[in-house]
Amino acid sequence: MKTIGLIGGMSWESTVTYYQLLNRLARERLGGLHSAELLLWSFDFAEIEALQAAGDWEAATARMVAAARAVERGGADCLLICTNTMHKMAEAVQTAVDIPLLHIADATAAAVKAAGVTAPLLLATRYTMEQDFYKGRLKDKHGIAVRVPDAAGRGIVHDVIYDELCQGIVSPDSKRKYLEVVAQARAEGADGVIFGCTEVGLLVTPEDFDVPAFDTTALHARAALEFALDE
Repeated sequence: MKTIGLIGGMSWESTVTYYQLLNRLARERLGGLHSAELLLWSFDFAEIEALQAAGDWEAATARMVAAARAVERGGADCLLICTNTMHKMAEAVQTAVDIPLLHIADATAAAVKAAGVTAPLLLATRYTMEQDFYKGRLKDKHGIAVRVPDAAGRGIVHDVIYDELCQGIVSPDSKRKYLEVVAQARAEGADGVIFGCTEVGLLVTPEDFDVPAFDTTALHARAALEFALDE
């Protein structure tokens, strides 16, 4: 089994999900007492969030590169950035290390295309919904043109992530708001939903929707486990 390197803590609420999924998948595949071989670098998210809010992506990139190099030195065979938003610096991180970075958008795209979805709605942080590093990769590399909520919807989705989900708060009222955002997009032609933030799956599940929904955390973890067990 190859060792999976995780850059997490952004937030730790979803990093816990990565840890659970990877170990459960390993047990399902291998049976018995098997679990995944993992190395984890976990940030203090308050420091990273402050850089995000300030728009200091250069400093955030430097922190991510340092973490990636540390995980590689620790013996990891591949690397996961356990957050969609911080894939903004995926290219810089990959350039800084010799082990492969398994990109969360690639794992997501494979599932979207397999389901025949062509116009998925992206629920994510404002950075991921409004900037091009994630949407652009889906479009340019995979031919998937995602949709995003309107300005009010983007504000709702973003605020719930940072003010609630990243702090361990799961609110039925916020779930209702998310469902309303998706319902509006469905009425406008969206035929799928991408949980484009690793915390979104803490609030809603694919079973909440009448169209295919794609939990990026689960898809990313599965891709990593498959890489780790590939001979």
